[in-house]
Amino acid sequence: MNRLELHDLEVTFGGRTVLQVEQAVFERGRIYGIVGPSGAGKSTLLRVINLLEKPVRGRMDLFGSTVDLSTLSYRQSVPIQRQMAFVAQKPSMFQATVFDNVALGLRYRKLDRNQISMRVEAALEQVELSHLHSQQAQTLSGGEAQRIALARALVCEPELLLLDEPTASLDPYNITIFERVIQMFHRDRRTTTLMITHNLPQAKRLADACLFLHKGRIAEQADTDRFFQRPVSEELQDFVFGRMIC
Repeated sequence: MNRLELHDLEVTFGGRTVLQVEQAVFERGRIYGIVGPSGAGKSTLLRVINLLEKPVRGRMDLFGSTVDLSTLSYRQSVPIQRQMAFVAQKPSMFQATVFDNVALGLRYRKLDRNQISMRVEAALEQVELSHLHSQQAQTLSGGEAQRIALARALVCEPELLLLDEPTASLDPYNITIFERVIQMFHRDRRTTTLMITHNLPQAKRLADACLFLHKGRIAEQADTDRFFQRPVSEELQDFVFGRMIC
């Protein structure tokens, strides 16, 4: 099965339901923009898919493998997580060189030294930071660190790429590079990508399709052109045109 599916998903915090998805389907090889007001459940959705958050119930079909998200053990999670990569809004850099930060996932996968070196250097070249490979990662600027976080994700060649507002705090120069790398990687590997963004023009530029989360539910999902030009729900119409959403 060449897609990611979620079924009967429910996440609660403190007895309150914060995310409820009866069904969601993401076709393989497409970029999906995930938009919606703050607190709508967007980050929670990605964290559940990445097995960082356990729902009270729910099932996930990931490219042919079906798992019960509510009962999944850590041992069962690891091989599934290794099919994915996650880039957060604020990247965490380990106390090591840029090279070692990018190489970390490959070392966990026990690739040999030559393969690691080739893939890391290629990833650093993609994000235009090859010249920083020996620099301590914690000395990087915010934009550089986010590009290194992206390189660290892409070097593992994930089947599923999860991006949680990765350019929210970047300047236009770094945003341009970040978006270009995403587009090139998608063109070359057709990786399924789910990207949360509050930047609606960015969603229009990058996404093949978009979905709108509101109050913990997927209120609307469509190909990008129709999503923005002919929104169906009143909530999405208000969101797209910058009006207050109730």
